[in-house]
Amino acid sequence: MTRIAPFVVILVLAACSRSTPAAASSEAAAPQESPATASAAAPAEIAKPVPAQLPDVVARVNGEVIDRAELEMAIGEIEARAGQPMPADQRDRIIRGVLDQLIGYRLLQQEAAARKIVVPEPDLDARIAEIRAQFPSQEAFTQTLEARKMTLAALRADAREGMQIDAMLKTALAATAAVTPEQVAEFYGKNPSEFQQGERVRASHILIRLPENADAAAKEQARGRAAEVLKALKAGNDFADIAKNVSEDPGSAPAGGDLGYFGRGQMVGPFEQAAFSLAPAQTSDIVESPFGYHIIRVADKQRSRTIPLAEVRERIQQYLEGQSREQQTQAFVESLKAKGKVDTYI
Repeated sequence: MTRIAPFVVILVLAACSRSTPAAASSEAAAPQESPATASAAAPAEIAKPVPAQLPDVVARVNGEVIDRAELEMAIGEIEARAGQPMPADQRDRIIRGVLDQLIGYRLLQQEAAARKIVVPEPDLDARIAEIRAQFPSQEAFTQTLEARKMTLAALRADAREGMQIDAMLKTALAATAAVTPEQVAEFYGKNPSEFQQGERVRASHILIRLPENADAAAKEQARGRAAEVLKALKAGNDFADIAKNVSEDPGSAPAGGDLGYFGRGQMVGPFEQAAFSLAPAQTSDIVESPFGYHIIRVADKQRSRTIPLAEVRERIQQYLEGQSREQQTQAFVESLKAKGKVDTYI
């Protein structure tokens, strides 16, 4: 078997279709770093050195080969998602970590096959439709497959294997104890810093986009359009209706310009300054940012607070259940390793 493991392919295919950061989908949003909601990462363990030239076969799992091309492709996909090559000083750790994931996945594939797990065709069709729906168009979906030298048939095969593994794990881990309300409350009590929320504002905006490197004439024209919008608002026209029809922010316009709640540091400077200076139900004058000209209306403001348990109970439960599943899955993989034969050559 030389295809890339399904968990790499499907995740990467879906991720490649997203051009908008999940944390900030509006045109007013500033670049974001990944949320730091988990505990601080432990210092990385020193990994055994990996040879500069990888052998053609990097591992065998119960006789099945994992070759260099599969390992390098998996690493390449991860680098593509990260937007940068792996740091030289992390090479040994990253390569060994990816190889361990490939070995674990191969063991799960083999176990699912041994248990003769069957995936109904309608369920597989629905999964492929779900993946395809994450792309802006059929053309973008097809181009991504072609760029990765992958056929739809290969994607279906990989998706089937992934679903077989999921079905197997649901059965194998069914005895895992559910997360109790007491465990949720205990996690909440032991991690108070995770539930501190700074001042937030909920606002909508109408954007008149300014072209990159716009000259004085283009700026004057865009500002004139923004002035007409502001005039219409002052005349009593509905903000949401105008945003839907006029705003050039594709992320918020369909929702009447609504950006939801955001805190300080999430929007570009001029936009943030204006939004946090407004009172609820108040509308700004024209605000210029690198994206163009905005007119902002604030719907609500929240002071800094500790988020009550009732608001985060479900998310905590999902997080703890996910942790439990991850731990149980890892233990299951280790049991497969113990009864199987895994050889690595790096």
